[in-house]
Amino acid sequence: MAEKQIGEVTNFFEHVNAAAIKLTAPLKVGDTIEFKGGEIDFEQKVDSMQIQRKPVKTAKKGDEIGILVKDKVRKGYKVFKK
Repeated sequence: MAEKQIGEVTNFFEHVNAAAIKLTAPLKVGDTIEFKGGEIDFEQKVDSMQIQRKPVKTAKKGDEIGILVKDKVRKGYKVFKK
């Protein structure tokens, strides 16, 4: 399946290993996403996400979500849906 860019990292919170992502397409818990833009590209499953610190199951285009990430990301990294 072709991957589609669905957002971009807008912030990274190192103390909790969480990324803020501005979405350009919908995303839901259970989707697999890939981060690209650094020395190491990696993919992971979305186990949970939050909007305004409240847990949500789905997010739409234009939302800014927070998710826990398994590796460091930086502002500007592109996020793709697998």
